[in-house]
Amino acid sequence: MIDAYEDPGTPDRRGGWHFLWWLVRCQPGRSALGALIASTWMVLLAATPYLMAKAIDEGLEPGDLGLLTAWSAALFLVGAFNAWLSIMRHRTMTRVRMDANFRTVKVVVGHAVRLGAALSRRAGAGEVVTIGVGDVQTIASALTVVGPGVGAVIAYLAVAGLLVSVSPLIAVVVLLGMPLIVGVVGPLLTRLQGTETEYRERQGILTARIADLAGGLRVLNGLGGKGLFADAFRRDSGRLREQGYRVGAVTSWVQALGVGLPTLFLAVVTWLAARLAAQGHISIGELVSVYGYVAVLVGPVAFWVECGYMLSRGVVAARRVVRFLNLEPMEDRGTRDAPAEPSPLHDPESGVRILPGRLTALAGAVPADAAAVMDRLGRYVASRATWGEVPLDEIVLAQIRQRILVADHEADVFAGTLHEVIGGAYRAFRGAGLYRSAAPPRGATNHDGAAPATPPHEAPPEAHTTQALHTAAAEDIVQSLPDALDSPIDANARNLSGGQRQRIRLARALAADPEVLLAIEPTSALDAHTEARVATRLKAARTGRTTVVTTTSPLVLAHADTVIHLVDGKVAATGTHRDLLDTDPAYRALVARDTDTEEAVR
Repeated sequence: MIDAYEDPGTPDRRGGWHFLWWLVRCQPGRSALGALIASTWMVLLAATPYLMAKAIDEGLEPGDLGLLTAWSAALFLVGAFNAWLSIMRHRTMTRVRMDANFRTVKVVVGHAVRLGAALSRRAGAGEVVTIGVGDVQTIASALTVVGPGVGAVIAYLAVAGLLVSVSPLIAVVVLLGMPLIVGVVGPLLTRLQGTETEYRERQGILTARIADLAGGLRVLNGLGGKGLFADAFRRDSGRLREQGYRVGAVTSWVQALGVGLPTLFLAVVTWLAARLAAQGHISIGELVSVYGYVAVLVGPVAFWVECGYMLSRGVVAARRVVRFLNLEPMEDRGTRDAPAEPSPLHDPESGVRILPGRLTALAGAVPADAAAVMDRLGRYVASRATWGEVPLDEIVLAQIRQRILVADHEADVFAGTLHEVIGGAYRAFRGAGLYRSAAPPRGATNHDGAAPATPPHEAPPEAHTTQALHTAAAEDIVQSLPDALDSPIDANARNLSGGQRQRIRLARALAADPEVLLAIEPTSALDAHTEARVATRLKAARTGRTTVVTTTSPLVLAHADTVIHLVDGKVAATGTHRDLLDTDPAYRALVARDTDTEEAVR
């Protein structure tokens, strides 16, 4: 079985069937062993009626106690050996399924890490969760066909050969009848693929709504929007339920026919064998063996139907995985080196120019405009932005991630202790700022994973973490937690308040200590007193390093070396906060929320 740290290999992304076959090829020895054991086990099931017929014809009917005892002993030994084979078959196939499960999880998680910032733009949270929770298990179950599926074919051929020695007529009936049964179920499997695909799509949508509800219930309660969200969730869940009924209807017919048709066929063949026995064409022992052979064949045929059912579902799940794996991370065509010395960042689209070593603030009536500038300067979208005299798109992406950090105020926080949450960013930037591992270190900020390098495992000095928390005015968070820095933090810091989460995110970005920090709305959820402390400490802590913040808070703008006023995403004015208050009426209207605040700042 694949090791937790082993390279899962390169998946075949040409389609669902190719991906399933790739999972088989990744463990050829185990797959072959599973097929061998399952084939032997099913063939020996057919040996039971053969030995029983011998015991009747050669021992019981002529009254030979010795032969009856010998054949009975052989029957017992074969049964005991087959019971052991059944155990080994189950163990082997469990390992096959678990390897497929873990391998799929590793390639999906690894690709999610490589996508990084592009993930949220190209796949919904619901789709990723559905793949991780449901599709992976379905794919693993589909690999059952490797063992019992192959064994069913071998057993079918072996029993057909035994029946030829008893009665060619019965052998012909069996050889033609069993494929006919599978053919009846086949169209239902095709229909199942279509209904299952739609069901999975709706399931992804509903899962995304559940994630939104879990993360935003407090906000919804405060805004009175819980009822609207509940109505939308009720409609989506109703659609999913109806689609589930359709999937269940097809599934019930598949399973019913898979069991009912072979049983009906068993009755027909038994009737035919009884007539041949009554006419003296076959012996009583052969009649018993025919019944046993056909009864044994019910198992392989049921396995075929079951494997067809699981393969249909597995292909649907594998196609979803392949579609996810075919998502491409942010393209990196950069071949040039970043400027060796701190250099200006320039965004021609907006006209923003960031001078190195200064605290610059972007203020605009539409926060998305300022955030778009940050994305361009951080090279999270294609643009004509430059660093020094070099276009950002031409610089090797790893060098940009190593020196420029875009800190979104809504960035994900991974679960872990507070020290791990803060330390993840430190380790990331000390390890070239990128990841190659299957999962990012807990607490690390998101990256797009181009040309990644494995981060070292050393933790940041506690003084470094403490300083980052102090700059973010987050000491009270540490003091309020039961185990201080060793206290557990939930995913996305849901066990903290909105203001506490924002300060933890800011502390995490400060702990990375990047050459260029681009912080999007780092204080929007803070009260005025805390916001003033953060602004003062941020300027002091980042002295001599390039820092850009997007904000309309006069408490933060007053500490900026340069303020850039954006109107419709373009630079409208540049200067200090005080100068813009005096010369730019639109800026004054934007940032002067009330007279008292404006006078306090001035």
